[in-house]
Amino acid sequence: MIDRLVRDLLKEIGEDPDREGLIKTPERVERMYGFLTSGYSKQVEQVLNEAVFQDNYDEIVLVKDIDFFSLCEHHLLPFFGKCHVGYLPDGRIVGLSKLVRLVEMYSRRLQVQERLTSEIANALLDALRPRGVAVVMEAYHLCMMMRGVEKQNCKAVTSSMHGIFRERIESRNEFMQLIRSHAT
Repeated sequence: MIDRLVRDLLKEIGEDPDREGLIKTPERVERMYGFLTSGYSKQVEQVLNEAVFQDNYDEIVLVKDIDFFSLCEHHLLPFFGKCHVGYLPDGRIVGLSKLVRLVEMYSRRLQVQERLTSEIANALLDALRPRGVAVVMEAYHLCMMMRGVEKQNCKAVTSSMHGIFRERIESRNEFMQLIRSHAT
């Protein structure tokens, strides 16, 4: 179905979908959109996959610099950058790779960065019931770089802070300091 739409789109913009370089483009685009929107076929429970464990750890858990790519729902152009996900446990922790998979699941949907940030935070709140959750995303949007304002170095930054990270400036500052640190 998508391949037929892409073929029609090529015709509408003045191209010949039967020319050598474009013959397989409709099928490639269909596979690409299948991959880039694969997050719709997943649910949080599947992603966490029984990787939530009882534990008394009571300091910040952070996975930072998670690369992500998503599609802007307004123009179907990519936006991409880094995501930083942290939480303060309250008796339950989750496997670290599951934080990365959660970012991946939500970013593989048509998105706006603001909603993407909130969805990741809210999913962690629901799954872990921690003392706090903090998510910060930094992204470059091709819809601003390639068209519209055409600014190459604009970076959008969004955050979603809950629990102790919203209530206590000290906890928020500790999280922000951790995502800025360059320790190896």
